[in-house]
Amino acid sequence: MLALAPLAPSATPLDAGERFALDLLLDLSCVLRTNAEGGVVRLRLDEGARRATDIHSLRDPDFVRVADGELVIDRAALALVRDIAGGVAEQRSAARDRFGRVPSTENALVRAGGALEGEPVISACARAIARALPRAAGRRPALLVSPWPDGRRWAAALTHDLDVVDWWPAFTLLRLAELARKGRGGQVLSVMFSALGTGGRDVVWRGVREVLLAESAHDVRSTWFALCGTPTLATARAGDLTYSPESPLAQRILRAIVDAGHELGLHGSFATSDEPELFAAQRGRLAALTGAPIAGVRQHYLRTRPATTPDAMREAGFDYDSTAGFADRNGFRLGVADIVRAWSDPRGATLPLDEVPFTWMDRALSKYQGVERPDAWIDDALRLAEQCRAVQGLFVGIWHPNLTPALGFPGAPAAYARLVTTLVQREAWVAPLGEIVAWRRARRRTRATGITPDGGVTLNDTHPQLTLETADAAR
Repeated sequence: MLALAPLAPSATPLDAGERFALDLLLDLSCVLRTNAEGGVVRLRLDEGARRATDIHSLRDPDFVRVADGELVIDRAALALVRDIAGGVAEQRSAARDRFGRVPSTENALVRAGGALEGEPVISACARAIARALPRAAGRRPALLVSPWPDGRRWAAALTHDLDVVDWWPAFTLLRLAELARKGRGGQVLSVMFSALGTGGRDVVWRGVREVLLAESAHDVRSTWFALCGTPTLATARAGDLTYSPESPLAQRILRAIVDAGHELGLHGSFATSDEPELFAAQRGRLAALTGAPIAGVRQHYLRTRPATTPDAMREAGFDYDSTAGFADRNGFRLGVADIVRAWSDPRGATLPLDEVPFTWMDRALSKYQGVERPDAWIDDALRLAEQCRAVQGLFVGIWHPNLTPALGFPGAPAAYARLVTTLVQREAWVAPLGEIVAWRRARRRTRATGITPDGGVTLNDTHPQLTLETADAAR
C-alpha cells in the first residue's frame, strides 16, 4: 500500500492562481502525486474556513489538518501563497528606486512586518504537508520523492556576478570613497596598500582565480553571470556596462570559467528592462564568444520590470532567471528556499520559465547595512543556509569576484573560502543552477501512473537519480 495526494473535488474549480499556488506547495513538499484511485490520501480544500486571513496565518501550526484519509488546507491560503511566491504586489507596483528597481518595501513579506522576509514561510508550509501525510495515511507507507540527488537533503548554488573586468582603478577609488564616508580610515589605508602592492597587474584576474581555487578545493562548480553588451562612457558612469566581453582579460576569465566546468549565464544590462529584444542579442553574443550554452539570466543590479521582464527572458530562450532577491537585505523575497515557476500577474498564468530566487548577497550587508566585516557576511549566509536546510530547500548565494583587498575588501577571499567549505561540510548538494533547475523539473513532473496488486507503484519517466522514500527518509 502507499499514500499519495491528488486533489479531492471542490465546489468550484480552482482558478489559475490557486492552481499555481497548490502545485507549488505540493512540489515543494516532495509528496508523490498520482491520478490513480486506489491506496491514496486525498488533499481537500476547506472552502468555508477563515483561518488563512493574512500572511502571518501561514505560520499557523494548523496550516495543514488531518482528517480520515485526507489532508485539509484552507482554500483562502492559496491566494496568499500566489501573492507571495508570484510577486504579485511587486508586479503591480509603479514604485522605483534610484537604480530603477522595485523597492524591497513593495514586497508582500516586508510589508507584513515581523521580519517575515527572513523566513522561507511557503517552504515551511510545504514541509508541514509532508509531515502531516503519514498521519493521514495511517498504516500505509507515505511515499515522497527524494528531495535532491545522491541522498542529499538540501542543495546550495554558488553564483557570481562578473561586474568588474576593465577599468579596475575606478572601482577601487569608488570603494575608497565609500569607506571614507563611513569613517573607515583603517580600511582605507589597508586597501591603498593592497592596491599599490599589486603594481597594477592582474588585480581582477587574481580575484577570479581565488574564487575558482576556493571552489576547486572542494570539487564544486558554480554559475557565473557575465555582462555582454558594448560599454560606453554613459553606461560606465551609470555602473552598468563597464567592459567588453571581447577584451583580452574578459576572454581569459570566460575561458577559465568554462574550462573549469562552471556554468555561464547572462548578466542582463540595464537596457534589457526597457528594450527586451536586447536579451536575445546579448545571449547570442555570449554563447558565440564562449561556445557554451546560456540557459540562465540575472539582471545587473537586479534591475527588472517584474510584470514584463520574465516574458522577455522566455522569448529570448532562457530556461531560468535568478533575479528575485533583495539588494538591501538578505532573505526570501518569494517566501521559498527553492525554485518557483514564474507567475505572470498580467496574464494570470504561469510562464515556461523557472525563477530561482537568491537568498543571500555579499554586498547587501556591506553596501546597504554598513557591515564591513566579511566574516559577518558569511555568518549571515550560513544562518540563512540553515533555514534552507531545515526545509530541505535550496540556498542560492551571490559572491562578487571583485571582492578582493586591492579592490576595497580586505579579508573577503578567505571569508568566501569559509562559506564554500562549510556548505560542503554540511552536506549540501552543490551544483550549477542549470543542473539544479533540470533536477527540479524532473522531480516536479514525477507522478505515480498506477498501483500494482502487491501495493507497488509505477512511475512516469523520471530522472535517473530520482528515488522514492517513506516519510522517515527510508529509501
